Amino acid sequence: MAEGDNRRVDGARLWQSLMDMARIGPGVRGGNNRQALTDEDREGRLLFAEWCRNAGLAMTVDTMGNMFARREGTKPGLPPVVVGSHLDTQPTGGKFDGVLGVLGGLEVVRTMNDLGIRTRHPVEVVNWTNEEGSRFAPAMVASGVFAGVLNAQWAKSRTDADGRSLGAELARIGFEGEEVCGRHPVHAYFELHIEQGPILEDQGVDIGVVTHGQGLRWVQVTLTGRDAHTGSTPMRKRVDAGLGAARIVDRVNDIAWRYPPHAVGAVGMLNHHPNSRNIIAGKAVFTVDFRHPDRAVIEAMVAALEIEGRKIAADLGLEIAFENVGAFDPVTFDEGCVDTVREAARTLNLSYRDIVSGAGHDACWVAGVAPTAMIMCPCVDGLSHNEDETITPQWAAAGTNVLLHAVLRTAGVES
Repeated sequence: MAEGDNRRVDGARLWQSLMDMARIGPGVRGGNNRQALTDEDREGRLLFAEWCRNAGLAMTVDTMGNMFARREGTKPGLPPVVVGSHLDTQPTGGKFDGVLGVLGGLEVVRTMNDLGIRTRHPVEVVNWTNEEGSRFAPAMVASGVFAGVLNAQWAKSRTDADGRSLGAELARIGFEGEEVCGRHPVHAYFELHIEQGPILEDQGVDIGVVTHGQGLRWVQVTLTGRDAHTGSTPMRKRVDAGLGAARIVDRVNDIAWRYPPHAVGAVGMLNHHPNSRNIIAGKAVFTVDFRHPDRAVIEAMVAALEIEGRKIAADLGLEIAFENVGAFDPVTFDEGCVDTVREAARTLNLSYRDIVSGAGHDACWVAGVAPTAMIMCPCVDGLSHNEDETITPQWAAAGTNVLLHAVLRTAGVES
């Protein structure tokens, strides 16, 4: 494929698919609430499966609910080139996070059908289960089982806030397949995603070529004090778990600032119990999210959290416990696949730059078992995990065109 190759996806069709999927599990102000294994997730999965059947693809579902839609190659015995991401969203998520990767992958095979392109390797589009981790922690749980880093039985035992298990909900919505998760061969994996950060838009760059993924640790902190009346309990008699949580949340921010420029840290989930207006919180449970491209720095931040958190708890008379509820190490993506993405961008005369992903992705787990790379397109103001998340049709099409050309290079086009 030479520079200026004119093979392109149908950008209007891709955009319409994104808008059609966004009608399922609408949010409150234009985004989506299609959390993993809910009725809305089931509806989105069924629509994706219907589109795949209409495109002539054969569907396989594994025991973790991962969906693989296969376009056969001329040499069916070869392992497939796999593309995709996830259809589940945050409770107040956008229309593009994850979904672009799945429907961009579908648009790639639709375009191959339109142009009569045959490849030696099969090409498959995957929808990974529970990437977000918003309903069932940790994130990327099904791709983690696929890559052999998480135990399937443990993963299925994860529960949501109402005590429903991942395994039971997977069966309930009818997407617990028969293929053992992790037995599916992969020749190479490419994941298209919105950047979820501001770099590409700020610099006016079309494509982010992801070379590395940051590592992360999710640490759940539980503080236990004593419920008491807010009006009649003297200040000196209070054992206030809410106060302890506030002080530790502030310390999390301080710890992240100690390791510029890449370290980040925040508390995104915090629950007070019993969560009543006139009761001092007797218990607080929250999750700390630390990220950095160097594992040693992540470990240093977690160590600081534990040391300083224990001191805060002791000063306030609180009990404290720490639980690691999610983790993955920094990832270096396959140089051959990364070069293929760069070559595809050059072929399409698109500007590009290398970038490190600050978010976790299924690709970070898959990279441990197959050559993997990621493609990113800009998103407005770098905003994601927010209903105001948005991209342009042109950005979506450009990223999907790069995905198309990376797939054709890797799967081998039959002349």
